[in-house]
Amino acid sequence: MSEDRKGVAIVTGGARGIGRGCAHALAERGFDVALVDLLAPEMERTAGEIRAKGRRALAYEADVSRFDLAQKIADAVAAEWGRIDVLVNNAGRSMPKGLLEITEAEWDRTIEINLKSCFNWCRAVAPAMLAQKGGRIVSMSSLNAHTGGVTSAVSKFAYAAAKAGILGLTRALAKELGPHIAINAICPGVIKTELSNRMIEARESELVKGIALGRVGGPRDVAELVAFLATVEPNFITGQDFIIDGFQWIA
Repeated sequence: MSEDRKGVAIVTGGARGIGRGCAHALAERGFDVALVDLLAPEMERTAGEIRAKGRRALAYEADVSRFDLAQKIADAVAAEWGRIDVLVNNAGRSMPKGLLEITEAEWDRTIEINLKSCFNWCRAVAPAMLAQKGGRIVSMSSLNAHTGGVTSAVSKFAYAAAKAGILGLTRALAKELGPHIAINAICPGVIKTELSNRMIEARESELVKGIALGRVGGPRDVAELVAFLATVEPNFITGQDFIIDGFQWIA
């Protein structure tokens, strides 16, 4: 590996929003980045932006809830670039329905995309990270994992349950895979992305009143924390979840 390359990162849900921000932040710190998403055109755009920064980029169109595809893609990245140093479990989906409206299929899909995908990808990258005796995993949880979803939240109980599961997964795997793999979770509050922009803009002034730092967050706010957890040396941080919400107390 050349001196200006930090290593290899995989970012799920990397086509846009927070995932795209994470891909950029890691590339700027010297990582080659493999993107995984179902949004192929947007993902190819992000891959092109990474290459324009002088880093290598791969794009894989795949459903992150598929265990077999996670294994296949992780093996392909390791074969192509020789290692896997960082995994960002960012892919997710919202679920605004309450208990009396949601169907069993909608519940199952919410758990598959938000929680099972983290298991799939942790399992897929762990062999390479353990073999090279080093790796970092950062999984995207949510403030809703702590609050259960406030009344104004876009996503309700199923999403909150899945995101809370990520915190348990993070703590357990930090114990199991240490000392070689450090695993942490991030719990964003209100973050303006392509997906949430319309909802946030409709009531942004109201939302800002309940945030101590006086603004809603953006993808870069989260990406900088991801990049820190991926690169900090010496590292003594694992099994933790970090709330990044500008100190929010929105009802």
